Amino acid sequence: MTTLVEKMMKVGLIVNPIAGVGGRVGLKGSDGSEIQKMAFTLGATLTSPSRTIDCLKTLYKLIPGLEIITCPGLMGETECLSVGFKPIVIGILKNETTAEDTKIAAIEMLNQKVALILFAGGDGTARDLYSSIGTRLPVIGIPAGVKIHSSVFAVNPQVAGELVYKYLNGEAKLHDAEVLDIDEDAYRENRLSAKLYGFLKTPYVEGFLQASKEVITDQEELNLDAIAREFIEDMDPTTMYILGPGSTLSYITKMLGYEKTLLGVDIIQNGKLIATDLNEAQILETIQNNPAKIVVTVIGGQGFIFGRGNQQISPKVIKKVGIDNIIIIATRAKLASLEGRPLLVDSGDSITDRQLSGYVKVVTDYGRRVAIKVN
Repeated sequence: MTTLVEKMMKVGLIVNPIAGVGGRVGLKGSDGSEIQKMAFTLGATLTSPSRTIDCLKTLYKLIPGLEIITCPGLMGETECLSVGFKPIVIGILKNETTAEDTKIAAIEMLNQKVALILFAGGDGTARDLYSSIGTRLPVIGIPAGVKIHSSVFAVNPQVAGELVYKYLNGEAKLHDAEVLDIDEDAYRENRLSAKLYGFLKTPYVEGFLQASKEVITDQEELNLDAIAREFIEDMDPTTMYILGPGSTLSYITKMLGYEKTLLGVDIIQNGKLIATDLNEAQILETIQNNPAKIVVTVIGGQGFIFGRGNQQISPKVIKKVGIDNIIIIATRAKLASLEGRPLLVDSGDSITDRQLSGYVKVVTDYGRRVAIKVN
């Protein structure tokens, strides 16, 4: 039987197929043809299409007869057909897609009077939608990029599908979600320069959307010094420590007398920095059969520990090191910014995400641990 939603609603789907290709290979972004070529040279594979399929599988179970208007090939058509949807395809099939294709598709979907646009990409794709349709249509982001600071994205692809269903059924109200992006060139030079571009209308259900990223304040520095001091005292000289990105973890290397790659992944052993700014393959090559531990922090405001900006620490790396060899560090202020929400993982592999879920210990000060749930 056709539901009321299926009779009355149609959804637009735009997939940026190359979103996220720079993540696991350590390029800190995927914007620009040269960066994309470099990513594939380093062995990158497309991840955005598979994340879109994960979303559509959820949506197909909930609304199998939903009308979807999408773009040719990997910009949406292929993903729809793979799960059973029979989409209406607009646009011209091209070997390489650009930001302009996203903007043109969004305008066409606006003219087609879709109920909302579901899109897969990162902050750059969100910017493209903002510049083309603004707040004239609601959007929901499937997180597929390297840098995902904007609050228009669901916490993972499956939840994005659930959020579409809830909105179409009148269970989610619209709110203004920030569109943030960073300067990728500055990012690669170890500088974080973020800018607010505007707002998009996004359906809101508590716990379904990620929050905007928050930064460290001056008041947290004493807390960080205490955490770093205890960490160094407890280090095993035979163990390699894989340090994820972020200013929180840079306090560890600062206390050791080294400058950490702020936005990359470094490895320390026996008090020395032995490798810097590594991609997935380089991490695996460096640790080989040595004992190793992964050290990550919590993204303030969002709560992610894996899957946002640290894709180099991939499911392969996590499996190699072992779930029990993960150390999570966060200041009290970072945890307070979550307002009781759980920590989040979105590694790109559902098995790894399930293994990481449950209660974990988080180092919050010298000699202090708290147990927090991971979803």
